[in-house]
Amino acid sequence: MNTRTRVLTGTALAVALGAGTFGAVSASASPAAEAAPAAVSAKKDDAKKDDAKKDDAKDKDFTTTTHLTVDAATRAAQAALDAAEKENQKVTVAVVDRNGNTIVTLRGDGAGPQSYESAERKAFTAVSWNAPTSVLVGRLAQTPNLKDIPGTLFLGGGTPVQANGAPVAGIGVAGAPSGDLDEKFAKAGADALGK
Repeated sequence: MNTRTRVLTGTALAVALGAGTFGAVSASASPAAEAAPAAVSAKKDDAKKDDAKKDDAKDKDFTTTTHLTVDAATRAAQAALDAAEKENQKVTVAVVDRNGNTIVTLRGDGAGPQSYESAERKAFTAVSWNAPTSVLVGRLAQTPNLKDIPGTLFLGGGTPVQANGAPVAGIGVAGAPSGDLDEKFAKAGADALGK
């Protein structure tokens, strides 16, 4: 056998062995290649389930609360102010959110300077205890130190605004000659909501 024949025979043999090895690798790789997407898919499904469980756990860490819009708070304040003006009373009306933060305050023409802060404090007191301030005045006899809580004012004129029985806002009115009148006007404001 000459050199040329040996080289050609060796090359042919190498090609044949290579093709056989490639076929064997290809044949054995084929089932694994098909199984790999299934394994990846199963892992993705497990990951999605884990994410869903984490989302459910996160949802348990949070609550959803109801708040008055600025438009609703303004409408309630205006209704309370209108009710007072019909009876020739000069008052200030304040609406606070569930946390006691003022949403809107309307000071009627001629309302006294003390009425601004008093209205806000009455609204804060009403929403804090989810009760009209006239009811809370009665509780002072049993617990007189309630009046020492900062930001509160235990005089008639505040009423809570509720959604599903829970307080979401408070309306306070101050400036009329009696707490009963102030509270009547505050209630008119609360009644204006949802109409």
